[in-house]
Amino acid sequence: MNALAVVLQQPEVLTLSRLDLSAATDEDVVVDIEWSGISTGTERLLWTGRMPSFPGMGYPLVPGYESVGRVRQAGARSGAAVGDCVFVPGAKCFGDVRGLFGGAASRVVLPGARTVRISERLGEQGVLLALAATAHHVAGGALERQPDLIIGHGVLGRLIARLAVAAGAAPVVWETNAARRDGALGYRVVDPSTDPRRDYRSICDVSGDAALLDTLIARLAPGGEVVLAGFYEKPLSFVFAPAFMREARIRVAAQWQPADLVAVRDMAESGALSLAGLITHRHDALSADAAYRTAFGDPACLKMTLAWRDCS
Repeated sequence: MNALAVVLQQPEVLTLSRLDLSAATDEDVVVDIEWSGISTGTERLLWTGRMPSFPGMGYPLVPGYESVGRVRQAGARSGAAVGDCVFVPGAKCFGDVRGLFGGAASRVVLPGARTVRISERLGEQGVLLALAATAHHVAGGALERQPDLIIGHGVLGRLIARLAVAAGAAPVVWETNAARRDGALGYRVVDPSTDPRRDYRSICDVSGDAALLDTLIARLAPGGEVVLAGFYEKPLSFVFAPAFMREARIRVAAQWQPADLVAVRDMAESGALSLAGLITHRHDALSADAAYRTAFGDPACLKMTLAWRDCS
């Protein structure tokens, strides 16, 4: 069994290659991928070769951790059934080609326990569940833990803001790019230069800009917290005295957990979390090279998806 897959041979060198797949066990499922998303955070670092040391890092590799597909084969102990529509967070089934994260392929083999069954109604929007789970991991559903300032109005920033609104909060979002200030649902998006506030209780940064930490600490209320939810390629540092005066706290929001994924799946299916308006660009998977270059080079592209239905 084989699959057509996106392969990063080296930074900025992408091919579509036919790869042999690992044999499925009784605990595995074989999934025909219908859509996959391109991450402008971690995958951009893989694309440029600036990804910090990371388990599984190296080239050639199959990227992608935002995929949706249909189970075509289910092992007796996989917990899945043929025909299930599932979210796939990636796979390691490509032999000598690294699966980091391994979801950008026409077909994958992975343990059934790693998939999450989703409603047919989600369709293509299901690729957004990984970022939604990342957003949910920042604060969960608790009102008191929601950020009141979010840095960046990309897809992750919008999802954190939408989840905060769903929890009853009214966050502010900073965005320096005027073209990205539209699309707010129940919250305000402002140019940071116009915001005089210096009493934010919780600031969540998704920009990935390692140079912002001192600026954010200066906007905290006493005892306030900066949550680092982006992915940073450079070391972070801060001036101690302002942080000391505010008794500031700094927290890293780690990788989402399965419970986060289930929570946002349920919210999306019930309508409590809207995923509308976040996928702005689409390409057939056969045009993957152009799709990746657009995703990383066009500021108007919030989320790019690849369609795999005709590439089995």
